[in-house]
Amino acid sequence: MRQRFNWHGGNRVELMVDGETFFPVMLSAIEQAQSSLRLEFYLVISGKILDRFIQALTDACRRGVDVKLIVDGFGGRHLSRADRHRLQTAGVELVIYNPLQLQKLTRNFARDHRKLMLVDERLAFIGGTGLADEYWLSERSGCPWHEVMCQVEGPVVADLASLFNQLWLRCTGKALSPPSAQPEKGQALVRVTMVQGLYQQDIKVAFLNHVHAARERVWLATAYFMPSLSIRSALRKAARRGVDVRMLVAGPYTDQFWVYHASKRYYRRLLNAGVRIYEYQPRFLHAKVGLVDEWVSLGSCNLDHWNLRWNLEANIEVVEPELQLRVEQLIERDLEQCVEITAESWSRRPWHRKVKELVWALISQLVLKIK
Repeated sequence: MRQRFNWHGGNRVELMVDGETFFPVMLSAIEQAQSSLRLEFYLVISGKILDRFIQALTDACRRGVDVKLIVDGFGGRHLSRADRHRLQTAGVELVIYNPLQLQKLTRNFARDHRKLMLVDERLAFIGGTGLADEYWLSERSGCPWHEVMCQVEGPVVADLASLFNQLWLRCTGKALSPPSAQPEKGQALVRVTMVQGLYQQDIKVAFLNHVHAARERVWLATAYFMPSLSIRSALRKAARRGVDVRMLVAGPYTDQFWVYHASKRYYRRLLNAGVRIYEYQPRFLHAKVGLVDEWVSLGSCNLDHWNLRWNLEANIEVVEPELQLRVEQLIERDLEQCVEITAESWSRRPWHRKVKELVWALISQLVLKIK
């Protein structure tokens, strides 16, 4: 079912950067829940972070809170049987979205990539995190992953609750009570946007519309730089007309090395058009942040080929000076930890890198042709 949401004024949106900031806030919110908790996450991996969430959700169930959790079938493949049992025994209603099955063939590619948590339908968290140690406690190279989440209050929370309710109905056949309207909490103008595979691509459409109309800047941070032709064309046109176009992408640390190499085939034309490309160095850049003039987009969508073709995604668009400033400052800090790729340096890269990029580019093109 196609869903579209309107802009709502009177919201408060707080930007939280990295797991050591947002996980304690999310856990505290669970501890204060009084009636309901709704969680929807792509990446869920048994470990220290998940243990804390399971304990908090267990305590909530003991208080009589209604707890429902949707976990993607692929992203949750490292959720242990023991932890599933702990959740279900505690009283958490656990649903696995599109469990992997060989006979499904290419339908296995359809994934729920959203990251959403709702507390009593009055407070929402949305962004790019998973419930996994990679976002805070992992000591692996390139960790913890650099990520952002938003805490949201106000009328738009009802739309985020509707988003969860619709998927719950689709997965279980059971309808949840419609969310209640929420009072105004701040000054932010906010709208929920979605991707539902090729069926609905509001996030992409909104980004393109803003890039086409950009006057001063287009700044985009993304983990997987595999943009569609229409997005690449819009970025080049914006740069040619004098807009400050900057792409902040993952550097040497990534969980998908083939994407890192395959994405390089887009660099030359973008650089020649005046787009500035920066590769983040300290750890894996997993954030998905767009800043076009005064407009901000945050959420789960990387705007890459795969996300836009197969996934369920959810972002929020925000217009508010305070959040705009915080996002601007975040990107500026991150740029200081990047290596800028220039057209001159790119043309001088060694031949073996060019071969590796070509091979992975060809493989990615074959994968994208899968129906």
